[in-house]
Amino acid sequence: MDVTIYEVAQRAGVSIATVSRALRGTGPVAARTREKVLKAVEELNFTPSRLGVSLAEGRHAANGIVFPDLAGPYYTEVLLGYEEVASELGRSVVILSTKGRTRVNDLVKDLAGRVDGMLIFGHTVPEPLVAELVLLGMRLVFISRDPLTGADTLRSENRASAGALAAHLAGHGYERFAFLGAPMASQDDVDERWQGVRAELGGAIEAVDTRHYTVECGFEAARDLLKGKGRPEAIICSDDEVALGALLAAEELGLSVPGDLAVTGWDDIMAARHARPALTTVRQPMRELGARAARALDELITGTRHLPRHQSLPTELVVRSSCGDHPETSPSPDRRAGDPFRPR
Repeated sequence: MDVTIYEVAQRAGVSIATVSRALRGTGPVAARTREKVLKAVEELNFTPSRLGVSLAEGRHAANGIVFPDLAGPYYTEVLLGYEEVASELGRSVVILSTKGRTRVNDLVKDLAGRVDGMLIFGHTVPEPLVAELVLLGMRLVFISRDPLTGADTLRSENRASAGALAAHLAGHGYERFAFLGAPMASQDDVDERWQGVRAELGGAIEAVDTRHYTVECGFEAARDLLKGKGRPEAIICSDDEVALGALLAAEELGLSVPGDLAVTGWDDIMAARHARPALTTVRQPMRELGARAARALDELITGTRHLPRHQSLPTELVVRSSCGDHPETSPSPDRRAGDPFRPR
């Protein structure tokens, strides 16, 4: 099991902050105390070179990105936005995907020693290691998680738009709903979307596990759901890829969308606009998330800003034909949340 800074502090008989100052070479630390810390580091085989000393040795002109996966349009768009700004700022980008990897802690620690700061997606990095990185002064920006002490956070707004989407579907007259999403963890974006639709629809909606946010998993979950008794009249999907899988499942089962079933997504990837029927979804600024993250991290690295900042970017309901007919409006590929549909 990895040795943590907490164990070093306990062995040396000092505070975690003192260990951090001793390893970083910043702040007043008595010579005898520093010796105790270094002795504890040696005895426990703790390797601070990548986490502590390297952080104080200078700039690397590189940023690190830690994502759970790099497949799919969501991650692609976020990375494109990040890389475009990082390139303008003269920084290279080192990417770490944790999917299928063992010893994630070691990989993240190694990356931390080679970059000036890191962008981390959600809860990809274990919380004890996040706390250690914060204490050691690593510049950190997180996407898709609640505010965290000592780091910047960015996320897209979820609950209000999810509620607006649910209200729009209820306005069509649907009464039985299902929410397709991977296992929902606390503070995750998808969990917030679930909370938003459930607040609007109450007991009329059930959550269905898709395992992952992919077309394949969406297809399998929707097919099993639609084969069962009392199938839903509307499926609200955690993202557009899951929704595209649901459209394929409906087609395989001979169900018409939106005639027999309404389907909605989230993200507004390119395929959502070109699907048939075109997918009602919630548009989130994926590329802007990456761009803002790159700028935020640069501010922390250069010292332009020292205090953490927490940003929430607006999202937008985009109504298309997969949720039902909208006869009172003129034909249009997109309709915004400003014109909520209500049957007359």
